[in-house]
Amino acid sequence: MTDTRRRVKVYTLNEDRQWDDRGTGHVSSGYVERLKGMSLLVRAESDGSLLLESKINPNTAYQKQQDTLIVWSEAENYDLALSFQEKAGCDEIWEKICQVQGKDPSVDITQDLVDESEEERFDDMSSPGLELPSCELSRLEEIAELVASSLPSPLRREKLALALENEGYIKKLLELFHVCEDLENIEGLHHLYEIIKGIFLLNRTALFEVMFSEECIMDVIGCLEYDPALSQPRKHREFLTKTAKFKEVIPISDPELKQKIHQTYRVQYIQDMVLPTPSVFEENMLSTLHSFIFFNKVEIVGMLQEDEKFLTDLFAQLTDEATDEEKRQELVNFLKEFCAFSQTLQPQNRDAFFKTLSNMGILPALEVILGMDDTQVRSAATDIFSYLVEYNPSMVREFVMQEAQQNDDDILLINLIIEHMICDTDPELGGAVQLMGLLRTLVDPENMLATANKTEKTEFLGFFYKHCMHVLTAPLLANTTEDKPSKDDFQTAQLLALVLELLTFCVEHHTYHIKNYIINKDILRRVLVLMASKHAFLALCALRFKRKIIGLKDEFYNRYIMKSFLFEPVVKAFLNNGSRYNLMNSAIIEMFEFIRVEDIKSLTAHVIENYWKALEDVDYVQTFKGLKLRFEQQRERQDNPKLDSMRSILRNHRYRRDARTLEDEEEMWFNTDEDDMEDGEAVVSPSDKTKNDDDIMDPISKFMERKKLKESEEKEVLLKTNLSGRQSPSFKLSLSSGTKTNLTSQSPATNLPGSPGSPGSPGSPGSPGSVPKNTSQTAAITTKGGLVGLVDYPDDDEDDDEDEDKEDTLPLSKKAKFES
Repeated sequence: MTDTRRRVKVYTLNEDRQWDDRGTGHVSSGYVERLKGMSLLVRAESDGSLLLESKINPNTAYQKQQDTLIVWSEAENYDLALSFQEKAGCDEIWEKICQVQGKDPSVDITQDLVDESEEERFDDMSSPGLELPSCELSRLEEIAELVASSLPSPLRREKLALALENEGYIKKLLELFHVCEDLENIEGLHHLYEIIKGIFLLNRTALFEVMFSEECIMDVIGCLEYDPALSQPRKHREFLTKTAKFKEVIPISDPELKQKIHQTYRVQYIQDMVLPTPSVFEENMLSTLHSFIFFNKVEIVGMLQEDEKFLTDLFAQLTDEATDEEKRQELVNFLKEFCAFSQTLQPQNRDAFFKTLSNMGILPALEVILGMDDTQVRSAATDIFSYLVEYNPSMVREFVMQEAQQNDDDILLINLIIEHMICDTDPELGGAVQLMGLLRTLVDPENMLATANKTEKTEFLGFFYKHCMHVLTAPLLANTTEDKPSKDDFQTAQLLALVLELLTFCVEHHTYHIKNYIINKDILRRVLVLMASKHAFLALCALRFKRKIIGLKDEFYNRYIMKSFLFEPVVKAFLNNGSRYNLMNSAIIEMFEFIRVEDIKSLTAHVIENYWKALEDVDYVQTFKGLKLRFEQQRERQDNPKLDSMRSILRNHRYRRDARTLEDEEEMWFNTDEDDMEDGEAVVSPSDKTKNDDDIMDPISKFMERKKLKESEEKEVLLKTNLSGRQSPSFKLSLSSGTKTNLTSQSPATNLPGSPGSPGSPGSPGSPGSVPKNTSQTAAITTKGGLVGLVDYPDDDEDDDEDEDKEDTLPLSKKAKFES
């Protein structure tokens, strides 16, 4: 079996100055040919892979800390640490490092951290050590000046630290502190403050171990109470001894663990409260203090996790109905602090930690706690739940699906979370926002697992929509029974906005589950009631929900929207907004623009047929006119199914003829004599004669007849408008989903004599099949743009007028030749 003395954890320091665990293995030293020197090797205990291969560089500064840590830097921003399971193993490797560098193993650092200047090197040769003044009351000022002058130089800091360690100087200084306090020597106390603060900035683990020992730490804190910048000393010791009480909610039998907890709390207090806020320069000099706290927390969590009796008692008392409220609150707060400490662990250790808590029954315990009336206890339980969800949402999902087989919906853990979100009494809904984020994580398919036997997404979403969705949508449905929100205060609006945010997320990620729920429960109609809210943010949330649905371009959703006339609330909000240029205006226009650009035919037709009268006057954007154009083009294609194929034929005929055919036709054009043609006969190229005339010319004649009909209608409307003046359309919307609101007024076609729409004309829509073949051809050829203008572009009108004038000056046969 491998010697446990060499068992280590490998750590690297990340950009946030936190230690990342790179794995556990066994360390050895040996010559590596590739690196050309003695090296440290760490092989993983799991699979034997190489975790670390680091050459022992003669110029690298290695530090030994806390008897079981070796720390060094391999590059400017790459710090490494080996944490040994046993002190003996650390000593063995330290001796190897010192042997390579030619150092005495008794030192705690092998090199200066920064290269010293030439002057300092000369000083180093001339004075091998730093001699401290005798530790007397009269020489405190001299000692303070010596410490302050040593801090800027790495070499002087190193000498000062060694002198303080070797002479037991810190304990002597603390004895002087008691003397100064007894004599009320304020000046001496101010000097001691500067001295102790300077010792912290030396950044030496060996000095910290002395200062943070049980017998010294309170005196160190006492020295730091007398800041010269303050008129009155702080009372940190009084707080730590009288105000801050150590509560053993579950008795801790291990004295080493208890002492480690006390030490960590006090050192953390020194770092956060006692020491002044460090400058950028000083912050780098306190890195060892951060590391000291970090490794202490890792040890505490590990020792508690290994104590099975402690954890068993903890969860037993948490779930015991006989436990009084005060005791339970203390237990929950301890568990919250325990989970907070676990955040310092690395992924492998954190996995083991939460697996242990799960096996102990933390989720059933939280379910009991969340069902209590105490707000503080529930708040702490929510924080614990958030740690679990962020760590492993699949574990939480598996638990709630299992408990659904045994319990009613009302007491399910996930429904308790939703209820706490809905019933949050905080005016700013701080707790509700946190809980909504947790629910979003739980229903996010991106972090759901798929295995060969089952798919977590299918199972959990089926469970969620069956057992939980009705609880989430309850406040929405309760508040939208009328044409406007029944409660429209700020807190209710905030809550509904949170619910809508989660529903919008579901629309985007849950496909058919949310689709079935929305359509079956008529959710979108209820959501759009909130468009009438006085709170703009809530109305925009409702609009965003509908926009997300339309963005899916799903015809199931589109048919539901059209059947229930769910554009009415949107159009009404648009008109009520008036001419104000704000977010509501832009968001509604963007939604209609999306429909136009994406050419969603069903919604385009629905909007124009029902709401065109209300929207036709909006001319500061071309969105609605563009929608109308889309609609007309769509209707033309529906009325003439052969039109698309005819366009394709013409396009192919126009652009894909070979050069010889083109030359033959041009030559025929110039060689043909008008007098040789029969009246009304058009010249047709040989390549076109093979096409079926009926298939091509009948749709053309119908298209031109309809175009003339449209022009005659427009002229009539223009004439009426000029005579009677422009009338603003009256627009009334009914919010009843059962009645179709007709917002368009069709002007009856005025049948002028000889017009295409008159009963006796050959092109009358009433008799599309009664036109002789040669009549159709003549009509198609002699009409302007007969074979070119197949799509009605807005900017073609002026060109058409010019072409018409030119055509009037040409003989009939020439016009026919051009248009063929």
